[in-house]
Amino acid sequence: MARQKASLIFTKIVFKPLRTNLFHIVLLAFFLTVGSSKIHAQEIGSTASKIPIQDTTTVAIAPTQLPKIADSTKVDSVKVKPRILESKVHYKSSNYAKLDQQKKTITLYDKAELYYKDIELKAGVIVFNYANNEVNAGRIKDTSGVYTQYPNFKQGTNDVEPDSIRFNYKTKKALIWNSRTEQNEFRVKADISKRVNDSVYFLKGARFTTSKDIEDPEYYFRTSRVKYVPGKKVVTGLTNMVIANVPTPIALPFAFFPMTTENQSGLIIPTFNDTRNQGYSLQNGGYYLALGNHYDLAVLGDYYTNGSYAMRFESNYSWRYKFRGNFNVRFENLINSERGFPDYSKTNIYNIQWSHSQDAKSSPNSRFSASVNLGSSRYFQQSASQINVGSSLNNTMNSSVSYSRTFNSVPQVNLSLTATHSQNTQTEVINMTLPTLQLSVDRVFPFAPKEGIKKGFFKNINLQYNLRGENRIATNDTEFLKPEMFANSKNGFQHSIPLSTNFKILKYFSATTSINYEEIWYLKTIRKNFDVLTNKDSITEINKFDAFRTYSFSSSLGTTIYGTFKFGDTKKIQAIRHVMRPSVSYSYTPSFEQYYDTYAADASGTMVIEYTRFENGIFGAPGKTIANSIGFSLSNTFEAKVTDRDSTKTEAKKVMLLNNLNFSTSYNAAADSLAWAPMRVSGGTLLFKDKMNVNFGMTLNPYALDKFGKTINTFNIDNGGSLFRMTSANMTLNYSMSSRGKEKNKNTQGERNGGRSDDLFGSNADFSDRRQSQFTENDEEEEFKGFYNADLPWDLTFAYQLTYSNIKREQKISGNSLMVSLNTDLTPRWKVGVSSGYDFVQNGVTFTQFRFERDLLSWRMDFNWTPFGQNAYWNFFIGIKSGVLSDIKWEKRTLPDRVLR
Repeated sequence: MARQKASLIFTKIVFKPLRTNLFHIVLLAFFLTVGSSKIHAQEIGSTASKIPIQDTTTVAIAPTQLPKIADSTKVDSVKVKPRILESKVHYKSSNYAKLDQQKKTITLYDKAELYYKDIELKAGVIVFNYANNEVNAGRIKDTSGVYTQYPNFKQGTNDVEPDSIRFNYKTKKALIWNSRTEQNEFRVKADISKRVNDSVYFLKGARFTTSKDIEDPEYYFRTSRVKYVPGKKVVTGLTNMVIANVPTPIALPFAFFPMTTENQSGLIIPTFNDTRNQGYSLQNGGYYLALGNHYDLAVLGDYYTNGSYAMRFESNYSWRYKFRGNFNVRFENLINSERGFPDYSKTNIYNIQWSHSQDAKSSPNSRFSASVNLGSSRYFQQSASQINVGSSLNNTMNSSVSYSRTFNSVPQVNLSLTATHSQNTQTEVINMTLPTLQLSVDRVFPFAPKEGIKKGFFKNINLQYNLRGENRIATNDTEFLKPEMFANSKNGFQHSIPLSTNFKILKYFSATTSINYEEIWYLKTIRKNFDVLTNKDSITEINKFDAFRTYSFSSSLGTTIYGTFKFGDTKKIQAIRHVMRPSVSYSYTPSFEQYYDTYAADASGTMVIEYTRFENGIFGAPGKTIANSIGFSLSNTFEAKVTDRDSTKTEAKKVMLLNNLNFSTSYNAAADSLAWAPMRVSGGTLLFKDKMNVNFGMTLNPYALDKFGKTINTFNIDNGGSLFRMTSANMTLNYSMSSRGKEKNKNTQGERNGGRSDDLFGSNADFSDRRQSQFTENDEEEEFKGFYNADLPWDLTFAYQLTYSNIKREQKISGNSLMVSLNTDLTPRWKVGVSSGYDFVQNGVTFTQFRFERDLLSWRMDFNWTPFGQNAYWNFFIGIKSGVLSDIKWEKRTLPDRVLR
């Protein structure tokens, strides 16, 4: 048979709907043989064509509608057959495309891709059978005999990577061999998968895991029968857990795994544990409520065999572009020992935490925020549900809830309402403001032009109005939230109108002067008298509106002096720059003795004592004596210009020597004695590329002491001493460095509980969620560089504090302590950390904690140990990292020995 050659070049061919008959099929077969490179026709009469493709070719096939052909018959008696294809088919391959007209198949080989409706299929080889409506895809071998180009079948959001697949695009059914798919945190592999429809798969010989390596996982669950609904659930038959390819005795007759992307309500499995004081326990069991897309609620509880129990309510909420926050309520009823024993005790403790933040863009003119941490003063010292040494050693818990609004009027008005709480965990004293009202009107310049620069004394005259109202409550743990708490509240309003201006004197001196008017309103005052019956002073509260008014005058004069000492451009230190900012201030407040009364302090009436009815007011009382003082201050900054070690740089490098060195004192011209106030010296700087923060300060008293250690009105230099007598001094060093080149994540929850943001006092452990690492570095997984890599990442934090006291010639080091925290990676999967310190005054080791953690890829194992002290305990944990299987864990711990009060 003669061989005919034809060269046709097409870039893209799209066929429109076609009625199937023999003629059209022949035409369809002809056009399918067309590629973007030259096509050589095979011998006449052959039933198959093999198309070599030099470049990747994209062809679109559709149910074709050929040009109309004149038909002599007006009415076609032949029944119309259904369409072969329902949509366009796009395909391409790197090697060749083969059309078999007899079998009605198209074979794509090497980097084959096929797109039909919502189906995307990529594989080494694809066979498209348009007669049976089936697509077959498989892998191919490379030149070295290794299988490559595994099929990737994607329809919608479902993505499957099998060894081979057989799919019917009409019925949507499929058979998949060695399928691999990923749903959220789950990865599933099955020997044979049967796709019934878009939403149901049946798997045989399946294993599923959260490991990233589906081919060689650290663990997996093996089951013979699985019903898999993508995006919703996995239901299995007999399931066995396999760790490191070794079957374990852990098995379930059936299992259900939710796989939805939305939150689902469900049980939270408790953890079994035992303690020395409360006995055996089930902890952190409860129920999770998925209340909606914006908020949820977890109800957790603990129960101990000696009768102790605990309840916790944890809720998170979030509205995108509006606000987010969380709310935690914890309550524990702790019983120590057994009833009838001498060490038996029972106590109730609680803690409430609320954090709320608003998106700044949601409401530019108003803002609401909350940071609440209140509860029993001994909660963090006695809680059995968490270990937080930093919080237990801290002496205060603080809270703040505030709302602010800005009114864009002229002048602008700012309004805020704030509720605050401060609690001393040692004395159990609680101070609250419920609420604090603040209103301020922006500055008004009555003599300034509407446009142009405000310059000079008169043009810079401005006034402002400020209002502050408070309702203060002082209580304790016992009376908190009881009627007695509100009985002793104090309230008042403070109005202030400052009138001020600023101007230049001789170009180089900046002067300010101001007159401040204040009016204080109280709703409660006092009256004092002498009680003859008790022979004591009595104080009577007067629930009546009263007010007093004061005014004061102040002014200041300051300048800035620059000095540069040059040593030469060839020197290591080229120059030192010294900036001084001296300032002199003056303030005067007259006497307001008209607000003072007298009463007889004895039965005879000879002893008369003055007092003011505004004593103990939250904004103070009017002063009886004249205040006429002059203040002096000097701030210094030292900066050096040094030659850069990098010889390619031509500019010198600036180095800060001292960020600040400040001197301040004052002189009271109205005082009869001890007119000079002690001089305060303070300074600070940053060293070692701003990684070490150094701060120091001292107090220098110019007056001498008598033999009883009391300050007398004699200068120390006149008493045979030096010009100043140092009464106190302090220095702090804080240093943090890391070989990782990035900062550690802050311990936000520990800081929120009232502790530290670093791990100098160890890491806090919340037993309700142990999935998080006890190391505070970034959780981003670093590249694995091998087990014999010499690089050992580490981070170091230390703090040193020194305090000197010499108020009464004691010359004593009152505080001298060092705290250190060190974390390192011994291997890419082993982390070790230690926090400790030493008190040089008490000559003893301070709080010490050892931390060990092993990254087991899908699992995490850690051990936390505090060997001695009142917080001595240890804790061991191993469990799956994934939140889907967080209940698969084992932990064992002891709690510190505590005295419940």
